[in-house]
Amino acid sequence: MTASKKSNSLTAEEGPMWITADCEDPLYNRPVIDSESDHTTPVPHHKVSGHFEGTDKRFNFYFPLKSQWKGRFFHLVYPLIDENATDETLSFGADSGAYTVQTNGGGGYRVDAAAAKFSRTVAASYYGSSERIYGYIYGGSGGSFQTIGAIENTSGIWAGAVPFIPGVPTSIPNNFFARAFARFVLEEKAQQIADTVSPGGSGKPYVGLSEVERAVLDEVTKLGVPLRAWEDYTYLLGMNDPQGLLGFGEVVRTTDSNYVNDFWSKPGYLGTEQSSLGEKYRNAKIDHISTIIKVNRNEQNEPISIVLNNVPEDLTTTGLDYTLYAAEGTPKVETLRGSLDPVTMVFTIGSETPESVLSAMNEGSKLRIDNRWYLALLSYHRHQVPQRPGYDAWNHLRALDGTPLYPQRPLEVGPMISLGVTGRGTHTGMIQGKVIMVANLFDNDAYPWHADWYSARVKDSIGERFDANFRVWYNDNADHIGPRTHRLVQYEGILHQALRDLSAWVERGEEPLGSTHYDVVDSQVKVPDNAAVRRGIQSVVDLTVNGDNRIDIPAGQTVTFKAKIQVPPGTGKVVGSDWDFLGSGNFEALSFGKPNETVLVKATFTYNKPDTYFPAIRVTSQREGDPNTSFAKVQNLGRVRVVVQ
Repeated sequence: MTASKKSNSLTAEEGPMWITADCEDPLYNRPVIDSESDHTTPVPHHKVSGHFEGTDKRFNFYFPLKSQWKGRFFHLVYPLIDENATDETLSFGADSGAYTVQTNGGGGYRVDAAAAKFSRTVAASYYGSSERIYGYIYGGSGGSFQTIGAIENTSGIWAGAVPFIPGVPTSIPNNFFARAFARFVLEEKAQQIADTVSPGGSGKPYVGLSEVERAVLDEVTKLGVPLRAWEDYTYLLGMNDPQGLLGFGEVVRTTDSNYVNDFWSKPGYLGTEQSSLGEKYRNAKIDHISTIIKVNRNEQNEPISIVLNNVPEDLTTTGLDYTLYAAEGTPKVETLRGSLDPVTMVFTIGSETPESVLSAMNEGSKLRIDNRWYLALLSYHRHQVPQRPGYDAWNHLRALDGTPLYPQRPLEVGPMISLGVTGRGTHTGMIQGKVIMVANLFDNDAYPWHADWYSARVKDSIGERFDANFRVWYNDNADHIGPRTHRLVQYEGILHQALRDLSAWVERGEEPLGSTHYDVVDSQVKVPDNAAVRRGIQSVVDLTVNGDNRIDIPAGQTVTFKAKIQVPPGTGKVVGSDWDFLGSGNFEALSFGKPNETVLVKATFTYNKPDTYFPAIRVTSQREGDPNTSFAKVQNLGRVRVVVQ
């Protein structure tokens, strides 16, 4: 039979396809095993590789020893991964009594559902078992979209899910554009803001900002950019990204091509707004026509660079577009890719430039240099206020009657992108299994309030069954990508524990620890300082230096650090503490004694060189109190400031 659908759902072409354990997906109904092999690393396992006939989709199943297997599988998903599981993924699965499933997915959950179903058939044959096999799907960022689409729109495929660092239908492109908006206005004040939110800082990021700067910081903060994440402002503002975080700009250009002209000509947009911020936009606008005075060619007579007669003054290379015109007054040929040296006025042509553009380059041709799109996209979020209820993070962009303050575009781009990633799923919250959602408080890319938003959707959808089926755990001092800097901790351990707790919840009815207790204030997620009140499964670290969170001392003075470490009741024991007295990222393990639920540690250090230091203690807890295991180790940080004169 073909894949059936819920009676009240749209067709497969219009909405998500409802997939059950006994249905047959018309696209992924011909799995083929290409090879089978036995391996000893990273752990002994039997690998089965295959594909779905008539598609480009492939899968791998990794079966651990029969003595290790406990009747379950773990299934990691992400739009851009291939079918080859990492050593860590494979080893963690085996250590947890699970075989591993992975596909070269993308475009939703259907291929993953087909692979998961086929894996059961192969596993039953390999292990010689007729018992029920429990499946658990998990994925982060774009993978959270796939995971949510899967657990909402299938039945009997996966018994539970762990979506982590979750996005919501408005996340892309708005989260990235909002941060680029902040960069445009606040880049020069970024270090100042960072100092206020760093350990021992004033905690007053708005002090010292102009009226425009305060307004923009307030706008992006209420959208959800974590205030404390400004400490790593280089990443938050995308200062290492030549496109200024506008990787999704092409989507808007394609779907809303009139936006740039409206932005610079119609009321309600910053391009025309009579305000200090609008004036800043107009002053930053570049729209210049240059003439090509020379075309440099290689031995094959192909253009490799062009020399221009002039370039705009004070030229920035961020966000520039280059449009080639064959001759003055003629239609444009195409956007030109490459890089411009404003000193020599030489434009080096990118290798991806098509032949049709290369052949149109001649002396006398015109090159338009402009940043109109770049500037317009920075405030695109103002014109994308969600129509769907529940998005409180956008309330500051609405009037008291709920209507948007600014003109709205004809299409909400975020939900459109979301549909493509989820497989047409719409984040209804109607979960078909148990879910533990994991989110990070420093996440710049998937804002912390996203987990609260989805939690509310689940509660609205399943009502009284909510507490029996859903948890949300927040990690402090963790960002989207893992420990990019020593100011962040690795969060894989909490994912490991979430999957293990999820399987115990489903298979044995053992309820996991409760959700993290938190409040959402102006889109900022705040958690209590006390571990027993905070809940979740991460430890809480209270670190002081000479009894405070900041001290100013002369060179040569010895200081005393004290840390009180507590894990929430029932979550395990503290098993490790590592110190970094200089705040350089070089942590050294120091023994504190026997693993325990509450640990008090003390250390001294002498500072001889004048500087500002951010000493840290990195703490590890583990459910069984095992310091030697590689898995399910949950980290957190405590940090203070030491200023040496």
